[in-house]
Amino acid sequence: MSLKIEKQDGSRVKFDVNVSSEKFEEGLDHAFKIENEKVEIKGFRKGKAPRKVFENKYGIESLYNEAIQHVLQETYYNAVVDNNIDVVAQPKIDLDPNTITRGEDFTYGVTVAVRPEIELGNYKDLKVSAVPAKASDSEVEAELERKVEQSAEMILKEEGTLEKGNTAVFDFSGSVDGEKFEGGTAENYELEIGSGQFIPGFEEQMFDMKPEEEKEVTVTFPEDYQQETLAGKEAVFAVKLHEIKERQVPKFNEDFVKEQDIENVNTMDDYKEHVRKELEVAKEKENENHIKQSVIEKAVANAKFEIPDEMIEEETNRMLKQQEAQIKQYGLDFDTYLQYMGKTVEQFKDELKVQAKNNISQQLVVVEIGKAEKFEVKEEDINAKYDELLEQYKSQNVSMEQIKQSVPQSAIESEILFAETIDFLVENADVDEKKETKKETKKEEK
Repeated sequence: MSLKIEKQDGSRVKFDVNVSSEKFEEGLDHAFKIENEKVEIKGFRKGKAPRKVFENKYGIESLYNEAIQHVLQETYYNAVVDNNIDVVAQPKIDLDPNTITRGEDFTYGVTVAVRPEIELGNYKDLKVSAVPAKASDSEVEAELERKVEQSAEMILKEEGTLEKGNTAVFDFSGSVDGEKFEGGTAENYELEIGSGQFIPGFEEQMFDMKPEEEKEVTVTFPEDYQQETLAGKEAVFAVKLHEIKERQVPKFNEDFVKEQDIENVNTMDDYKEHVRKELEVAKEKENENHIKQSVIEKAVANAKFEIPDEMIEEETNRMLKQQEAQIKQYGLDFDTYLQYMGKTVEQFKDELKVQAKNNISQQLVVVEIGKAEKFEVKEEDINAKYDELLEQYKSQNVSMEQIKQSVPQSAIESEILFAETIDFLVENADVDEKKETKKETKKEEK
């Protein structure tokens, strides 16, 4: 089926598809089988009424909707495949069903987003700056402090009252106009006082409470609160404090070093050097990722293309579903998560849309560079990737056959080509290795 394809703005194409009367008749036959199963006609078992009897009772027009859907699906698919149209979204169909008559051909119009044509710019000798891989003394000290803080333990506060920075273990039950509201009640809830996680004014009113003390906390929900039924409302929370916990941060000394139980690390100086090496390994990895991301971004910036909105929308929705699934794994529903983040669904989706556009742009350009350089995947690389996956899922007793069914070879090839192309961009980049400035050097000497 050869079509006249008209290019549109925004990486879309438009074409017409002709449906013969014979093809529509096939659609009517299909529709009869479907619809006949749904009705009961006196004198016949369900689904066994002859075609003529069915049409006399319900009319041929009762089959049109199902017949049209069947014919559109088949003829659209054939048109796309026969003409190598690389569609990236659902099509928009232009067809008035009222114009269709049995025994006559009809034509419908299609407008659909397609994979953008990429006009590559320069992607070799791209100038990028490296991240310094040496860890400064100040960075080592900051990381050392973080590790010591990380080793802090929460201990029960035996004396005194609740202060900023303490963690309160308490029950609360909130009500508005005397009525409890959803999400306003909890038992043995742990909250770092002063963290600002609760409604403004709530945590401050808990200052100086003692264990087993009860108190009423009165606050007003912000006007822009996510739960509209509570926005701007005054709420009263009945609070009962059970325990007060405080962080006990260890001192950095020889005992601390011994507790870390690191091979060949016995003194404080040993530990500092260990931290320095850890930082520099991390910086090397950071530098590697930074250079990769930089060359990709520059290659994208030098290319010319137009991504259809439909493609961005579909990628955004895919990312949104993925985020919702991840949030669910943490035992949170999506609306509660958004409340914690202080964002609406629209705001969250707008942020994802920016990321989706960047992801698509990078994918399109890197793939196009791989094509331009005529990279090919070797059989041994594919096998090595499958072996890697097999090893990864070894504990789950997954067979190679199961892996190949779950991960098609085309996906493996795409992943290998993508990685190879990025390596090519890095190898051909003009990397400026940043040096320490005199100011930084003097600071270290001090």
